[in-house]
Amino acid sequence: MSFTLVAAFDENRLIGANNNLPWYLPADLKIFKQNTLNKPILMGRKTCESLKKPLPKRTNWVLTRQPDYHREGFRIIHDWRLLLGDKEVMVIGGAKIFELLLPQADKMIITHINATFSGDTYFPEIFWSEWQITNQEVYPISENNPHHAFSVVTYHRI
Repeated sequence: MSFTLVAAFDENRLIGANNNLPWYLPADLKIFKQNTLNKPILMGRKTCESLKKPLPKRTNWVLTRQPDYHREGFRIIHDWRLLLGDKEVMVIGGAKIFELLLPQADKMIITHINATFSGDTYFPEIFWSEWQITNQEVYPISENNPHHAFSVVTYHRI
């Protein structure tokens, strides 16, 4: 079993503002979908509550400390170790879940947005010496990506 962290952040590791994404990048949303489709995804309660409904064609796991938490279409757990039987779990946030599972992760797929935004939620500090780039795709500003340049980088733990 392995954990893959899937996140997008700006130049300051910002990932959120008021429980939403601080940017709109349709091209990155498409990449997120490609990377998570037909795989189990794990999120925290706040990330769950930011979604209108479960993400389709994925098992939507929610890790929370709230003992009576329930939301239609989501599977609730209180201990991430309960997912040990799954082959690869895609961890999609938020900050507390990333912080909890970064030490357990074997892989990260990070969208680095070439901009800075205002917000209140950050990805935890990464010790880059523990990671190796295994793939990188650059998305400059273009007709298909008019908002912000970004790159999607896959890292594997060394």
